Amino acid sequence: MGCVSETCGSLNRMGFVDLVNSLYLRRLRRQVASGPIPRHVALIIDGNRRWARQMGLAHVSLGHQAGAEHIDTVLGWCADAGIRHVTVFVASADNIRKRSPDEITFLMHLTERVIAERLAQPSSRWRIHLAGHLDLLPDSTAHALKLARETTAGQETDSHLTLAIGYSGRAELVDALRSLFEQEARAGTTTAELAERVTVADIASQLDTSGQPAPDLVIRTSGEQRLSDFLIWQTAYSELHFCDVYWPGFRQRDFLRALRAYAARLER
Repeated sequence: MGCVSETCGSLNRMGFVDLVNSLYLRRLRRQVASGPIPRHVALIIDGNRRWARQMGLAHVSLGHQAGAEHIDTVLGWCADAGIRHVTVFVASADNIRKRSPDEITFLMHLTERVIAERLAQPSSRWRIHLAGHLDLLPDSTAHALKLARETTAGQETDSHLTLAIGYSGRAELVDALRSLFEQEARAGTTTAELAERVTVADIASQLDTSGQPAPDLVIRTSGEQRLSDFLIWQTAYSELHFCDVYWPGFRQRDFLRALRAYAARLER
Protein backbone atom coordinates (compact mmCIF):
# COMPACT_ATOMS: atom_id res chain seq x y z
CA MET A 1 0.00 0.00 0.00
CA GLY A 2 1.58 3.28 -1.09
CA CYS A 3 2.07 6.14 1.33
CA VAL A 4 0.34 9.50 1.06
CA SER A 5 2.44 11.77 -1.15
CA GLU A 6 2.76 14.49 1.48
CA THR A 7 4.00 11.96 4.07
CA CYS A 8 6.44 10.42 1.60
CA GLY A 9 7.77 13.85 0.74
CA SER A 10 8.29 14.66 4.41
CA LEU A 11 10.13 11.38 4.99
CA ASN A 12 12.31 11.96 1.95
CA ARG A 13 13.20 15.44 3.17
CA MET A 14 14.08 14.07 6.62
CA GLY A 15 16.28 11.43 5.04
CA PHE A 16 18.02 14.04 2.91
CA VAL A 17 18.62 16.30 5.92
CA ASP A 18 20.04 13.36 7.90
CA LEU A 19 22.36 12.50 5.01
CA VAL A 20 23.59 16.10 4.69
CA ASN A 21 24.17 16.31 8.46
CA SER A 22 26.05 13.02 8.45
CA LEU A 23 28.30 14.13 5.58
CA TYR A 24 28.94 17.48 7.26
CA LEU A 25 29.91 15.83 10.56
CA ARG A 26 32.24 13.48 8.71
CA ARG A 27 33.90 16.47 7.04
CA LEU A 28 34.26 18.30 10.37
CA ARG A 29 35.83 15.22 11.99
CA ARG A 30 38.40 14.99 9.18
CA GLN A 31 39.26 18.67 9.53
CA VAL A 32 39.62 18.40 13.31
CA ALA A 33 41.71 15.21 13.06
CA SER A 34 44.19 16.94 10.76
CA GLY A 35 44.93 19.77 13.18
CA PRO A 36 46.18 20.17 16.74
CA ILE A 37 43.77 19.01 19.44
CA PRO A 38 43.56 20.93 22.74
CA ARG A 39 44.90 18.97 25.66
CA HIS A 40 42.47 20.66 28.04
CA VAL A 41 39.01 22.08 27.24
CA ALA A 42 37.05 24.14 29.78
CA LEU A 43 33.28 24.44 29.36
CA ILE A 44 31.04 27.25 30.60
CA ILE A 45 27.69 25.51 30.26
CA ASP A 46 25.44 28.56 30.01
CA GLY A 47 21.84 29.03 28.87
CA ASN A 48 19.92 26.20 30.54
CA ARG A 49 17.08 28.44 31.74
CA ARG A 50 16.80 30.31 28.46
CA TRP A 51 16.72 27.00 26.58
CA ALA A 52 13.81 25.85 28.79
CA ARG A 53 11.88 29.02 27.99
CA GLN A 54 12.69 28.71 24.29
CA MET A 55 11.37 25.13 24.31
CA GLY A 56 8.20 26.19 26.12
CA LEU A 57 8.89 23.98 29.15
CA ALA A 58 6.80 24.41 32.29
CA HIS A 59 9.71 25.32 34.55
CA VAL A 60 13.24 26.63 33.99
CA SER A 61 14.64 23.89 36.22
CA LEU A 62 13.88 21.43 33.43
CA GLY A 63 16.55 23.27 31.49
CA HIS A 64 19.02 22.48 34.26
CA GLN A 65 18.01 18.82 34.02
CA ALA A 66 18.57 18.73 30.28
CA GLY A 67 21.88 20.54 30.75
CA ALA A 68 23.10 18.15 33.44
CA GLU A 69 22.25 15.13 31.29
CA HIS A 70 24.02 16.72 28.32
CA ILE A 71 27.35 16.84 30.17
CA ASP A 72 27.82 13.10 29.74
CA THR A 73 27.21 13.35 26.00
CA VAL A 74 29.75 16.13 25.53
CA LEU A 75 32.31 14.28 27.65
CA GLY A 76 31.94 11.41 25.19
CA TRP A 77 32.73 13.77 22.31
CA CYS A 78 35.81 15.01 24.21
CA ALA A 79 37.02 11.46 24.80
CA ASP A 80 36.47 10.53 21.14
CA ALA A 81 38.48 13.59 20.06
CA GLY A 82 41.41 12.62 22.31
CA ILE A 83 40.91 15.40 24.85
CA ARG A 84 42.16 14.14 28.20
CA HIS A 85 41.46 17.10 30.49
CA VAL A 86 38.03 18.75 30.79
CA THR A 87 36.76 21.32 33.28
CA VAL A 88 33.02 21.98 33.56
CA PHE A 89 31.68 25.13 35.23
CA VAL A 90 28.63 23.57 36.92
CA ALA A 91 27.61 26.50 39.15
CA SER A 92 29.31 29.65 40.34
CA ALA A 93 29.41 30.79 43.95
CA ASP A 94 27.44 33.83 42.81
CA ASN A 95 24.70 31.65 41.28
CA ILE A 96 24.31 29.66 44.48
CA ARG A 97 24.00 32.79 46.59
CA LYS A 98 21.59 34.69 44.30
CA ARG A 99 19.27 32.15 42.62
CA SER A 100 16.01 31.16 44.28
CA PRO A 101 16.22 28.44 46.97
CA ASP A 102 13.91 26.14 44.98
CA GLU A 103 16.05 26.41 41.84
CA ILE A 104 19.28 25.77 43.75
CA THR A 105 17.76 22.80 45.59
CA PHE A 106 16.75 21.26 42.26
CA LEU A 107 20.19 21.96 40.78
CA MET A 108 21.92 20.35 43.75
CA HIS A 109 19.74 17.23 43.45
CA LEU A 110 20.73 17.05 39.78
CA THR A 111 24.38 17.41 40.72
CA GLU A 112 24.07 14.47 43.10
CA ARG A 113 21.97 12.14 40.92
CA VAL A 114 22.86 13.00 37.34
CA ILE A 115 26.45 14.24 37.57
CA ALA A 116 28.18 12.78 40.64
CA GLU A 117 26.55 9.32 40.66
CA ARG A 118 26.98 8.74 36.93
CA LEU A 119 30.60 9.84 36.91
CA ALA A 120 31.43 7.67 39.91
CA GLN A 121 30.39 4.44 38.15
CA PRO A 122 33.11 1.76 37.81
CA SER A 123 32.85 2.06 34.03
CA SER A 124 33.61 5.79 34.12
CA ARG A 125 36.68 6.80 32.12
CA TRP A 126 37.19 10.05 34.07
CA ARG A 127 39.12 10.74 37.25
CA ILE A 128 37.17 13.41 39.11
CA HIS A 129 38.65 16.59 40.60
CA LEU A 130 36.77 19.39 42.36
CA ALA A 131 37.17 23.16 42.35
CA GLY A 132 35.19 25.63 44.41
CA HIS A 133 33.83 26.11 47.91
CA LEU A 134 32.00 22.91 48.79
CA ASP A 135 30.89 24.52 52.06
CA LEU A 136 28.43 26.57 49.99
CA LEU A 137 26.65 23.35 48.99
CA PRO A 138 24.19 21.19 50.93
CA ASP A 139 25.96 18.46 52.89
CA SER A 140 24.47 15.72 50.69
CA THR A 141 25.76 17.39 47.51
CA ALA A 142 29.24 17.95 48.92
CA HIS A 143 29.31 14.33 50.10
CA ALA A 144 28.25 12.99 46.68
CA LEU A 145 30.95 15.02 44.92
CA LYS A 146 33.67 13.98 47.38
CA LEU A 147 32.58 10.36 47.00
CA ALA A 148 32.88 10.65 43.21
CA ARG A 149 36.37 12.08 43.62
CA GLU A 150 37.42 9.34 46.04
CA THR A 151 35.83 6.54 43.99
CA THR A 152 37.66 7.57 40.81
CA ALA A 153 40.98 8.50 42.48
CA GLY A 154 42.46 5.08 41.74
CA GLN A 155 41.08 4.92 38.23
CA GLU A 156 43.59 3.60 35.70
CA THR A 157 43.06 6.43 33.25
CA ASP A 158 44.74 9.49 31.81
CA SER A 159 41.40 11.32 31.50
CA HIS A 160 40.72 13.99 34.12
CA LEU A 161 37.47 15.88 34.74
CA THR A 162 37.30 18.89 37.05
CA LEU A 163 33.86 19.96 38.28
CA ALA A 164 33.83 23.64 39.26
CA ILE A 165 30.89 24.16 41.62
CA GLY A 166 30.43 26.86 44.21
CA TYR A 167 33.37 28.31 42.31
CA SER A 168 34.75 31.84 42.03
CA GLY A 169 38.05 32.59 40.31
CA ARG A 170 38.71 35.64 42.47
CA ALA A 171 37.94 33.75 45.67
CA GLU A 172 40.24 30.96 44.51
CA LEU A 173 43.10 33.45 44.15
CA VAL A 174 42.46 34.93 47.58
CA ASP A 175 42.41 31.44 49.10
CA ALA A 176 45.60 30.50 47.25
CA LEU A 177 47.47 33.57 48.51
CA ARG A 178 46.19 33.04 52.05
CA SER A 179 47.31 29.42 51.95
CA LEU A 180 50.72 30.40 50.60
CA PHE A 181 51.22 33.06 53.31
CA GLU A 182 50.23 30.60 56.04
CA GLN A 183 52.50 27.89 54.65
CA GLU A 184 55.49 30.21 54.45
CA ALA A 185 54.80 31.67 57.89
CA ARG A 186 54.91 28.19 59.40
CA ALA A 187 58.28 27.71 57.71
CA GLY A 188 59.55 30.94 59.29
CA THR A 189 59.55 33.03 56.10
CA THR A 190 58.96 36.74 56.69
CA THR A 191 56.53 38.77 54.60
CA ALA A 192 59.43 40.71 53.11
CA GLU A 193 61.26 37.51 52.15
CA LEU A 194 58.12 36.05 50.55
CA ALA A 195 57.46 39.24 48.58
CA GLU A 196 61.03 39.09 47.29
CA ARG A 197 60.95 35.54 45.99
CA VAL A 198 57.30 34.55 45.33
CA THR A 199 56.76 33.09 41.83
CA VAL A 200 53.90 32.25 39.52
CA ALA A 201 54.50 28.57 40.27
CA ASP A 202 54.21 29.22 44.03
CA ILE A 203 50.72 30.70 43.59
CA ALA A 204 49.64 28.10 41.04
CA SER A 205 50.55 25.32 43.47
CA GLN A 206 47.90 26.57 45.89
CA LEU A 207 45.02 26.77 43.41
CA ASP A 208 42.14 24.28 43.34
CA THR A 209 43.46 23.11 39.97
CA SER A 210 47.02 22.49 41.14
CA GLY A 211 48.63 19.71 39.13
CA GLN A 212 46.29 20.14 36.16
CA PRO A 213 47.36 21.82 32.90
CA ALA A 214 45.87 25.20 32.08
CA PRO A 215 42.97 25.11 29.59
CA ASP A 216 44.01 25.41 25.96
CA LEU A 217 40.45 26.20 24.90
CA VAL A 218 37.46 27.65 26.75
CA ILE A 219 34.03 27.13 25.17
CA ARG A 220 31.07 29.17 26.42
CA THR A 221 27.57 28.52 25.16
CA SER A 222 24.53 30.87 25.05
CA GLY A 223 26.15 33.77 23.17
CA GLU A 224 27.55 35.54 26.23
CA GLN A 225 31.13 36.68 25.65
CA ARG A 226 32.76 36.82 29.06
CA LEU A 227 34.44 34.44 31.49
CA SER A 228 32.22 35.34 34.47
CA ASP A 229 34.91 34.77 37.12
CA PHE A 230 35.83 31.35 35.73
CA LEU A 231 39.47 30.21 35.96
CA ILE A 232 40.72 33.77 35.67
CA TRP A 233 44.30 32.77 36.58
CA GLN A 234 44.39 29.58 34.51
CA THR A 235 42.94 31.09 31.30
CA ALA A 236 45.59 33.80 30.86
CA TYR A 237 46.71 32.24 27.55
CA SER A 238 43.64 30.17 26.64
CA GLU A 239 41.85 30.44 23.33
CA LEU A 240 38.22 31.50 23.83
CA HIS A 241 35.28 30.28 21.75
CA PHE A 242 31.78 31.69 22.19
CA CYS A 243 28.86 29.72 20.76
CA ASP A 244 25.37 31.18 20.27
CA VAL A 245 23.42 28.02 21.11
CA TYR A 246 22.25 27.27 24.65
CA TRP A 247 24.01 24.45 26.48
CA PRO A 248 21.27 21.77 26.22
CA GLY A 249 21.14 22.45 22.46
CA PHE A 250 24.93 22.35 22.02
CA ARG A 251 25.45 19.90 19.16
CA GLN A 252 28.39 17.80 18.09
CA ARG A 253 28.81 20.06 15.08
CA ASP A 254 29.12 23.06 17.42
CA PHE A 255 31.76 21.22 19.42
CA LEU A 256 33.73 20.23 16.33
CA ARG A 257 33.54 23.77 14.96
CA ALA A 258 35.09 25.02 18.21
CA LEU A 259 37.94 22.53 17.83
CA ARG A 260 38.38 23.52 14.19
CA ALA A 261 38.54 27.22 15.12
CA TYR A 262 41.10 26.42 17.83
CA ALA A 263 43.33 24.62 15.34
CA ALA A 264 43.02 27.47 12.82
CA ARG A 265 44.08 30.03 15.44
CA LEU A 266 47.13 28.00 16.40
CA GLU A 267 48.16 27.73 12.76
CA ARG A 268 47.99 31.52 12.43
